[in-house]
Amino acid sequence: MFLHKIDDELSLKLLELKDTERIFELTNQSRSYLREWLPWLDVNTKLEDTREFISSSLKNFGNNTSLDTAILYKGEIVGTAGFNSINWSNKSAAIGYWLSEGYQGHGIMTRTAKALTGYAINDLKLNRVEIRAASENIKSRSIPERLGFVNEGRIREAEWLYDHFVDHIVYGMLAGDWKAMEK
Repeated sequence: MFLHKIDDELSLKLLELKDTERIFELTNQSRSYLREWLPWLDVNTKLEDTREFISSSLKNFGNNTSLDTAILYKGEIVGTAGFNSINWSNKSAAIGYWLSEGYQGHGIMTRTAKALTGYAINDLKLNRVEIRAASENIKSRSIPERLGFVNEGRIREAEWLYDHFVDHIVYGMLAGDWKAMEK
């Protein structure tokens, strides 16, 4: 079991099958909001789809290739965040996240991304953490920018979003840079 306390309001816990209903409920409540930037909403339309996602996440966690967590805000699940992939050979991880629409504006995702970055570098001893966001997704892009990630460039037409391609901006944080900022 993975549980990581961030502060008095916020913690991350490994997604579990018992979280299926809550995650599906949050997805449904914010479906149109999330659909603007996340490509998986049309393939997650039933409770069973969320259950399959969590099962797959747990398998990948067991294989040490990813970490998907529930974001707990004041004890309640409000979204997910984690490492979409962990590349042990290259000592790197890619952070992904989404937050239910009703919980925006509390600094939840910035604190979450900061905690995940610190965990990757200080605990997992990784050298690089990456966050990618659609070029027009200003809210998502502001998170790595606030945390001091370096804008490393644009990947053109990196992702298909239902009826169009979007470019991605790649942000990177290296262990040496992170540790220098922690001082």
